[in-house]
Amino acid sequence: MRRRAQRAIMLVVGLAAGYAAAPFALADSTQENQIALDVTQMRMAAELNLHNGDTARALAFANALLQRDPMDITALLIRAHALRARGEYTTAQTTARTAWRAAQSDNHKFAAAMLMAQSLSSQGKRTRAQLWLRRAAQIAPSERHAARAARDFKYVRRQNQWRTHLSFTLAPNSNINNGSSRDSSSLLYQLTNPFNIDGAGEIALGAASQALSGIETGVQVQSRYRFHQTERTAHDLRLGLSYRTYHLSSSSKDDLAADDAARVARGEEANNLTGSDFAYGTLELGYGYKQLRADKRGEFSLSADLGQSFYGGERYNRYLRARVGQTYYANQTTKYDFGAAAEKRRSEGGSDQHVMSLSAGMSRALANGDGLYLGVAVTSTRADLERLEYDELRLRSGYVLGRDVMGTRLQFGISTSFRDYDVSPHDPSGRREFQVAAEVTATFKQIDYYGFNPTVSLSASTTDSNIGLYDVNRVGLSIGIASSF
Repeated sequence: MRRRAQRAIMLVVGLAAGYAAAPFALADSTQENQIALDVTQMRMAAELNLHNGDTARALAFANALLQRDPMDITALLIRAHALRARGEYTTAQTTARTAWRAAQSDNHKFAAAMLMAQSLSSQGKRTRAQLWLRRAAQIAPSERHAARAARDFKYVRRQNQWRTHLSFTLAPNSNINNGSSRDSSSLLYQLTNPFNIDGAGEIALGAASQALSGIETGVQVQSRYRFHQTERTAHDLRLGLSYRTYHLSSSSKDDLAADDAARVARGEEANNLTGSDFAYGTLELGYGYKQLRADKRGEFSLSADLGQSFYGGERYNRYLRARVGQTYYANQTTKYDFGAAAEKRRSEGGSDQHVMSLSAGMSRALANGDGLYLGVAVTSTRADLERLEYDELRLRSGYVLGRDVMGTRLQFGISTSFRDYDVSPHDPSGRREFQVAAEVTATFKQIDYYGFNPTVSLSASTTDSNIGLYDVNRVGLSIGIASSF
């Protein structure tokens, strides 16, 4: 019976092109017979024509249905699909948006969002298309539908000339000012003890020089516009913005208030420090170039960035940074990366600095599905003031579990560094620092909102210096979000 009905509909479809004497009455070419269709048959005819690629007939049937009911969800979806296929993208988007509002089920909402995204992408509006694909993933009626939205998102992202990464930070921090973990330190031997260079007595550190706890809030935006691309090369304009500020804990406020009271009692001016006095921000504009190896086993990259940093609401440094890098895939599981960077910092009120660094790393996919990273970096900093010059060696490693633990992806990292200052005003032998840092990040993949997963990172670091002022301990807990596709 169903096949007979479908054959009847196909016969009607063949006779119905271009005729619409009444919304549901279609005439044959002799005008002798008039064929009336009910709503179900009209919808089936529209779907069959759309499936067979006859968008004109599909559109005629959909328009007839919408004359009867402007919120007919099936007709709206068919009309949006047909208009997009005909290249009428603006009208297709208007229809798809109406379908989104009219949809009463997840299936229909998913279809409307996908049609909107496809039409926007076809028109070159790929950033907006990505937003609609996130909507589709959020409303997806099944995992299969969600996977399709994620797959299309990745495709559109590759085609998009604009790519933007946005991140937020909310992080309790035990040391927002990089303050000392000591109560006292041997300071300024050259001034306080000029005739005994073996060292001066211990000097008590004020509250502002010790670790202050609080909460860090911040935002970071990294965006690039790919203005030229070939099969193997890409040229990008880059823009970067970042800002983080702090809110002092009650205990730190009390410590600073007591310190200010003591300063006033000695006839000195109070510091009146707040969390915003440690706020830090950057603004960057740059250029990036990438070239794929002929054998597609690696990529060469070059970038140059001009930036301005701000500290405590005031201009801090202007800087020019350049970097070259090369990646190489030794096989399907092992990747090597090499880099060199140079940076010139021009201080607004301090000493200019010149920084050179070399780095190398290896990433490897292990047989059990886990991932391992090992890296090393060497940095040399030269400055107008000798006490700001240092050499540093840093080792880093990371480990990513290949399978989720109770729906959570876990990533571990550890690093160690040694920094050597030849000159220090606080010690005749100079200044030496040894730091160890560790971090674990949990991504809660079972919680998904518009294609984003919440993340929590716990970090800790300790710095041991021969000068107590620079002994630093820090523990932080950072809450953020990460894209799931």
